[in-house]
Amino acid sequence: MPAPQDFSTEPQDADAGVGQQQEGMPLQSPVCSNTEQPCFTWQSAELLQGSKRVHITHNGSCYQLQTTRQGKLILTK
Repeated sequence: MPAPQDFSTEPQDADAGVGQQQEGMPLQSPVCSNTEQPCFTWQSAELLQGSKRVHITHNGSCYQLQTTRQGKLILTK
């Protein structure tokens, strides 16, 4: 599975193009709503890898993440 995108505020390498938008990355870091801190983000295409449905295990339960015909996401247990 691909690694999450790291939107931390730590300095980047000089070769990384600091201050420039990289392909597939937003201009500003996403912020977690409950902590107000930058958070890790995955693109849905990376999770789904061309499929319409993936299974995710959490605390011993299996969840299903799927896309709708309208392009929305549904997470069900």
